[in-house]
Amino acid sequence: MGYYAATPGRVFFCRFCAVGMQTGACIGKLARWESVSCMGSLQGVGLSRFSWPVRVYYEDTDSGGVVYYANYLKFMERARTERLRAAGFEQDRLLQDQGILFAVHSVQVDFKRPATFNDALEVSAEISEQGRASLTFFQEVRRAGEKDVLCSGHIRIACIDAQSFKAIAIPEFIRTELTRVC
Repeated sequence: MGYYAATPGRVFFCRFCAVGMQTGACIGKLARWESVSCMGSLQGVGLSRFSWPVRVYYEDTDSGGVVYYANYLKFMERARTERLRAAGFEQDRLLQDQGILFAVHSVQVDFKRPATFNDALEVSAEISEQGRASLTFFQEVRRAGEKDVLCSGHIRIACIDAQSFKAIAIPEFIRTELTRVC
């Protein structure tokens, strides 16, 4: 299985990773990415893999030189935001045009290995579950090009009304786009 990435209206599959050992060596090298069409198991399902690159800065580390645990949540937030952006949704526009926000409802994270200063990381953001007013993302953090997971988690976000801050149903056009592969 290779990596998937998307731009509004297009999905790309990295055949290099599918043929290789899913090293992620192709991240950022679109010459190795090919457009894919819907195939039975992919139709109607969210992208099976979305990854966002993150570099560890000195400010991300603690006195021991490793990434401070709370910063993994920031990295995951960036990947979720970019996952939504890749599907065509800017969160500030959703607030202005639809009056909705996505807010973190719950987080369950497992820390397995430390990342350190200057590491190049890949942070995935896969929609693993959908509720009427929520999405659950399964996310993993790895060093770029490596298979070992440094951190993984399930983050549930709720769609809320910007005025009342109460949960509301995710608009159908958003739900449809987030589950569309092609």
